[in-house]
Amino acid sequence: MKKLWKDDAALFALAKQELFTAVVGDVMDKLGLRRQFLPPAIQPLRQDMVTIGRAMPVLEADCFEEGRKPFGYMLEALDDLRTNEVYVCAGASPTYALWGELMSIRAMKLGAVGAVMDGYSRDTHGILSLGFPTFSRGCYAQDQGPRGKVIEFRVPIEMEGGVRIEPGDIVFGDLDGVCVIPKKAERDVFAKALEKARGEKLVRKALEDGMGAAEAFQKFGIM
Repeated sequence: MKKLWKDDAALFALAKQELFTAVVGDVMDKLGLRRQFLPPAIQPLRQDMVTIGRAMPVLEADCFEEGRKPFGYMLEALDDLRTNEVYVCAGASPTYALWGELMSIRAMKLGAVGAVMDGYSRDTHGILSLGFPTFSRGCYAQDQGPRGKVIEFRVPIEMEGGVRIEPGDIVFGDLDGVCVIPKKAERDVFAKALEKARGEKLVRKALEDGMGAAEAFQKFGIM
């Protein structure tokens, strides 16, 4: 297979320029990867937010008081973020926020490119002013301090629907949702997604010129 990108930075720039989650999801369906979208309630804080990067999975658990180590390993997890990584957190009950403005500032300083929560985020005005791509189930100010702790990070996690996120998988989020591209399949997925996205432009032109949907599908195999 012809190499279409030289490194992560080139791949992520290419994906932002030419791809969207729907076309990537379609390709994964064809490859038998059919549980790759996170729950549809997980949405961007602002419609134009897009994130794509390597997953840094974080496992959260509920607690009932702050104890001797408030937040558990959250601060260590935050400080461990690397360039082009996405902080992906799951495991908490929906009773408190898992991400905020100060966390966004630290993440940006380390070169991270997004945060994805199976739960809520807060400090919404601050995050929006930073422009840091944040995906969550919504906005809710209640703090995790006395309610939740990070118990592990850089470990596999799972979200509703059986979506598994391994460290180093690619996470791609836009207005239509967040999908996870397994590291072992990423080369095939993105090569085929680029091919499909470029083919869809031909289909669009044909439809705009008056071609019927059935004829377009027969000719291009895309719809």
